[in-house]
Amino acid sequence: MTTQISVIDAGGGRRLEVMEAGDRSGLPILIHHGTPGGAALAEVWVEDALEQGLRLITFSRAGYGSSSRSPERDVAQVTDDVTAIMDSLGVDRFATWGMSGGGPHTLACAALMPERVVAVSCLSGVAPYPAEGLDWLAGMGELNVQDFEMAVSGDPEEVGAAVAREAAEMRSASPEQMMEQMSSLLSAADADILSSEFGAFLHRQMVAGLEHSSFGLLDDNLAFVRPWGFDPADILVPAQVWQGSQDLMVPFAHGRWLADRIPGAEAHLVPEFGHMTAVAHHLPEVHRWLATYF
Repeated sequence: MTTQISVIDAGGGRRLEVMEAGDRSGLPILIHHGTPGGAALAEVWVEDALEQGLRLITFSRAGYGSSSRSPERDVAQVTDDVTAIMDSLGVDRFATWGMSGGGPHTLACAALMPERVVAVSCLSGVAPYPAEGLDWLAGMGELNVQDFEMAVSGDPEEVGAAVAREAAEMRSASPEQMMEQMSSLLSAADADILSSEFGAFLHRQMVAGLEHSSFGLLDDNLAFVRPWGFDPADILVPAQVWQGSQDLMVPFAHGRWLADRIPGAEAHLVPEFGHMTAVAHHLPEVHRWLATYF
């Protein structure tokens, strides 16, 4: 199956940009991209999907890429879009994983769509704000602390303007310049990954997601610090949580909190991992685990 891009009607005049690759008749796995990001699939993921007999499906979250914005969305709203996508593609049951800002959204699917989601894996995903017993900003790099403090208490117009400036800088930056912009968020482990071929893919994915507007990034940041619309403790399907202690984007304590909160979660809390280690180096393992639950 070659990579296919389509546009799905999400209702209410909204559209969603969807990408598929891998084995067309394979087990369907839905991927939630990070923040910022868009509908894109790394070549190594597609190669692995073909080897394992998997059908990879991803989409640009509302406001990213060519997907229509959904103003004031909460995290739970993603399930409406996922339902529209899966119904359009004729997919009944599926597994799902999400990385970073995709983590809360993949968990929403697991919590709110248990009749369709067979298993979920959350890679370096942020915890709810506020979360009991969690110092939410502790251990975050300076750039994320600034962004989230502004999202929590800033004037809405000022927040939007600041995110628009940040998105414009990211759109125009080379991979090397983006690394410099993100320097406060990069441990040595993550700097090595961003300097690699996989890092070049992540750069392309982020730029594509911000191509038309900054609304996806703005609405993600706001959604993370508002009520999510579900409790991770409500997740009853098999779940994995991956998190590294060398992560300056989403601190290690977030992963530990999610692993403790989600009933029966399989925890991969690895001291030497950075923010991107699992998605860059352990996706075949994640895919194999998800596939066992079909």
